Amino acid sequence: MKTIIKPSHEKTRKEVNIEKTLATLEGSFDLVHRSFHHNDTHIIYLNSLVDANTLEWEILSPLRELSFTDFERSVQQSLFKPVTNQEEVVQGILDGNVTLFTEENTYLINVSGFEERALSQSETETVISGPHDSFNEALKTNVSLIRRRVRSSRLKMITLSVGELSRTKVLLIYIEGLANMDVVNQLQERIQSIKVDSITDSNVLVQKLDDHKSSPFPQFYTTERPDIAVTKLYAGKVIGLVDDSPNIFCTPSTFFDFFESSDDYNQRWSIGTAVRILRYFALFITLILTAFYVSICTFHYEMIPQSLLQSLMQSRSRVPFPPFVEAMFLEIVIELLREAGARLPTKIGQTIGVVGGIVIGQAAVEAGVTSNILIIVVSVSAIASFIVPSYMMSSSVRIVRFLFIVMAGALGNIGIFFALGIVVIHLTGIRNVSSPYINLDSPAFFKNWMDRMARKLFFKHKKGQP
Repeated sequence: MKTIIKPSHEKTRKEVNIEKTLATLEGSFDLVHRSFHHNDTHIIYLNSLVDANTLEWEILSPLRELSFTDFERSVQQSLFKPVTNQEEVVQGILDGNVTLFTEENTYLINVSGFEERALSQSETETVISGPHDSFNEALKTNVSLIRRRVRSSRLKMITLSVGELSRTKVLLIYIEGLANMDVVNQLQERIQSIKVDSITDSNVLVQKLDDHKSSPFPQFYTTERPDIAVTKLYAGKVIGLVDDSPNIFCTPSTFFDFFESSDDYNQRWSIGTAVRILRYFALFITLILTAFYVSICTFHYEMIPQSLLQSLMQSRSRVPFPPFVEAMFLEIVIELLREAGARLPTKIGQTIGVVGGIVIGQAAVEAGVTSNILIIVVSVSAIASFIVPSYMMSSSVRIVRFLFIVMAGALGNIGIFFALGIVVIHLTGIRNVSSPYINLDSPAFFKNWMDRMARKLFFKHKKGQP
C-alpha cells in the first residue's frame, strides 16, 4: 500500500483557521495571540473585553502548567463550548470569549469582563417610597434584577440580535401563561425584520417598531426601574431589554400607562387615587391653559370677569404684540430654558432654570414684551407638564401644546375644541403591536375603569399589583 506524504509546506486546518481569525480582526490594538506546548495550542482574544483574573486562573495558568494531553482532557470535561463555524469564532471573540485552537478542535471560553456602571438610583424616574435601584447598561445585570423579583420557571426569554455592524443583543422577556403569545411572536418577527447597521439604545429600537412612526406620542412604554418592569410582566405584558441600554421597553402599552407611577401603589389608596386624577387634570392644564388665554384675549373678552378685565387690560396696555405672538414667544423661551437646564451640569442647570426664569420674566414685563398674567399662565402650564411621570409623554404633550395655541390664535375657543378633537381622533387611531392605544372597554363597566383613572384597591387584585 502506497503512503501519501503531505508536503511540509501544506497548512493544517488549525493554522488556516488561526490565519483567518487574525486576518478578520486585523488592525485591533487589543488583539492578543499566544501559543503553548510548542505551537500545539493557540489562544486568541481581545484583552479589552476579558477579565484578566479569570483569564489567568482559567486558561493561562493551566496551559503553562499542564502538558498538552492533560489540558486536552480537562477541556473535554469542562464547560468549554466547541465551535466549527469561522463566523461563530469571530463573533465569540467580539463577545468577550477566548478562542482556543487545539490540533483537532476549536473552543470558545467565556471569560468576559465588561466594565459596567454600578447600580444607582434613577435620575429621571424618582420615587418617594419603594425600591430605588435602576437598570444599568449591562444586559446580564439587568436580567439578574428581574430574576431577583420573579423567581419562577414560567419566566421565559427570547434572545435576538439587531444591527449588521453592532450585533446588539435584544432580550424579550415574558411570563408563560400570562403573556399573549400572539404579541410575543409578532414582536419577535418585527425585531428580526429590522435591517439597520446599528442600534444604540432601546429608545432607538422602539422607533423602528412603532406602528405610527410620525406620531408625536410614544407608543412603547420605557422605564429604567426594575420594579415597574416586573409589574408589567405580572400584568401579562412583554418587556424588552437591549444590551448597552439602561431602559427597557414594554408592550402592549396604552395611553394610560404613561400616567401611572409606582408611588401610586406604595401609598394609601386615597392618596394614590387623588394624585393620579391630579395628573390627568395637569394634562388638560398644560394643553389648554395658554391656548385659552390666547383665545379669550383675542376673540372672547366677554368671558373675562369684570373685576379681572381691568387688571388684564392694564397688564396688556404696554404690550405691542397680539396675544398669539406674546404667548408663542414666552412658550419658546420656557422651552429654551428647560432644554438648557437639562443639558448643562446639574448644579449649573438648576441655577439657569431658576435665575434665568426670574430674570428674563421680570425683564420682559418691564420692557413691555409680555404681561404679568401671561407669565403666570405659562409658568403654571410648564409646572403642570412636569407632573406627567413619563418624560417621553411629557415631551410629547409640550409639543402638542403648540397646536392648541396656534388653533386658539386662529379660531378662538372653536379652534381649541377642534385641536382637542384632532388629538382624540389621532389617539384612538394609534395601535401598539396590534393593540389599541386607547384601550376602551365596551360596555364601559366602572370596575374595568377602576385602575385607569383611579388606583385599584389591593384587595380587589387577584394576582397582586397590576
